[in-house]
Amino acid sequence: MQSFDGAKILIVEDEAMVADVVSRYLRRDGFQVLLAADGQAALDIAREQSPDLVLLDLMLPKIDGLEVCRRLRAGSQVPIIVVTAKGDETDRIVGLELGADDYVSKPFSPRELVARVRAVLRRSKPALVGATSGVALRVGPIEVDPAGRSATVEKQPVELTAKEFDLLWFLARNAGQVFSRTQLLDQVWDYDYFGDESTVTVHIHRLRTKIEPDPVRPRYLKTVWGVGYKLEA
Repeated sequence: MQSFDGAKILIVEDEAMVADVVSRYLRRDGFQVLLAADGQAALDIAREQSPDLVLLDLMLPKIDGLEVCRRLRAGSQVPIIVVTAKGDETDRIVGLELGADDYVSKPFSPRELVARVRAVLRRSKPALVGATSGVALRVGPIEVDPAGRSATVEKQPVELTAKEFDLLWFLARNAGQVFSRTQLLDQVWDYDYFGDESTVTVHIHRLRTKIEPDPVRPRYLKTVWGVGYKLEA
C-alpha cells in the first residue's frame, strides 16, 4: 500500500461528532488533519496551510460547500472529495462539475472514506501515478504527458483535475476503442465505486469543455450511442 504519512487532509464539517470520527480514522492511518467547521474557515485554512486534499461537506454555515468548492478550484488543483447527504444527486453532480475529484454520500463508512482519500491522493501525485511510461501520447491536437501529468490542445496547456487527467490518459492510451461507463469506472476509478455511472458522465462533460472546440458537437471525445465513449483524432 502506498504510504501517505504526513499528508495534510482538511476536513470541512460542521457536525462535531462526524469530524471527530473521521479525524481519528485519518490520524490512525498516518495523516495530518486540519479542521474547519464552516466555509469561510475552510477557505482561510486552505490558503494558509495548503492541504494535500480537502474533504468537503456541502451543507455548511457561512459559505456553503459548493461555493467553497468553486473558490478552491478557481485558484488551486488541490484534490477535493465532496460529502453529500444520501440522495442529494443534484448537489453531488454540481460538485463534480465544479471540479471535485470524488464524492462520498452520508452515511458513510469511515474505512471507505479513508480508502477514497488514499485513492484520490494516489491519483493526484505525479510521481506515484501511472507514470510507468514517460512518453507523451498525441491524439489529433491533444497531447497527454504522463510524467508531468499535463495535457495540451493545439500546444496550449489545459488545466485538469487529477481524475480528469486519469480519464484522458486512459482514453488516449486506448485511442479509438469504445468503453462503457462501467468499464471506465473499473479502469479509471481504482476502487469499488458502487456503480454510480453518472460520475463518468460528469467527467466526460468536463473534459469536453476543456479539450473540444465545440463541446456540444465533440470532435475528439465522442459518444457511441448505446455503448460508451472513445477518444479519436
